[in-house]
Amino acid sequence: MSGSTLFRRTHRWVSMAFTATVIANFVVRAQGQGEPPPWVTYAPLLPLGLLLLTGLYLFALPYLPRRGARRAPGAKEAPGA
Repeated sequence: MSGSTLFRRTHRWVSMAFTATVIANFVVRAQGQGEPPPWVTYAPLLPLGLLLLTGLYLFALPYLPRRGARRAPGAKEAPGA
């Protein structure tokens, strides 16, 4: 399994965990028993941070140079290289 496949799979699972924590937050608040405990309120932040990191990596992936990529035969070298 390549690194990008691992990141994609991790991103999917973390997104499901984030969705579950947000739904749980709404359920607790809908019960109307006052302000919920802080751990319920802040529970979505960890998956959200992980989503940010993996999402930024997946966004930048097409722009990163590939390892072992070679220039096409006959291609000119970029100026200044």
